[in-house]
Amino acid sequence: MLKIATLLFGAGGLGIGGWAYATQWHPAAALYPLQGIDLGENPPPVEWGTVRARGADFAYIVATSGSDRRDPAFETNWAALPEAGLRRGAVHVYSLCQPAVDQANAFNTFVPAAKDALPVAIDIQFRDDCTARPDKAMLVSDLTRFVTMVETHTAKPVLLRIGKSVESTYGLSAALPRPIWAMADIVTPDYAAQPWRMWRASSFRRIEGIKGPVNWDVVAR
Repeated sequence: MLKIATLLFGAGGLGIGGWAYATQWHPAAALYPLQGIDLGENPPPVEWGTVRARGADFAYIVATSGSDRRDPAFETNWAALPEAGLRRGAVHVYSLCQPAVDQANAFNTFVPAAKDALPVAIDIQFRDDCTARPDKAMLVSDLTRFVTMVETHTAKPVLLRIGKSVESTYGLSAALPRPIWAMADIVTPDYAAQPWRMWRASSFRRIEGIKGPVNWDVVAR
């Protein structure tokens, strides 16, 4: 029994040690000098100065979702980021259930066209609150309309953060000629039709300054 307990304890220790390593892991800075974070909707309070000190160069934060949701923390975080020495980018969570024009108007009304801002990211994923699955031609047309309106507002090309299942269903990375933000924990993603410009490399990294896991991203050289 003692041997079994010792083996189990050892295996548990290895598991804990492995998880601790995983929560601290990020792609090597020598390969990807520009690294940062992105936050989901309704994020916890953030100590941005500490996040900057822990190696983040930039932060993307959700501004709007669909045509009717504004993130309550956006304006405070948006103002705090440059003060902490971080570059800032806004994210729109795209809904397949709401008109593209209404979504673009909601984003453009809420998010200022700041000269120092990074390209707007459009997050396109299947979500539990929307079961609509438009045909490809309709979706590409709607997204093109959305992109045109937002790019006119910001005077910068947008970045498309496309989920793997959406890409598999619609092939948006080939249909919409915009830089791609791909997502895959630890393993370099290859599911898009064109090389990614941004990679969410970890959705469970832990750093000081934020309570809980954080999405850690790198920019292609």
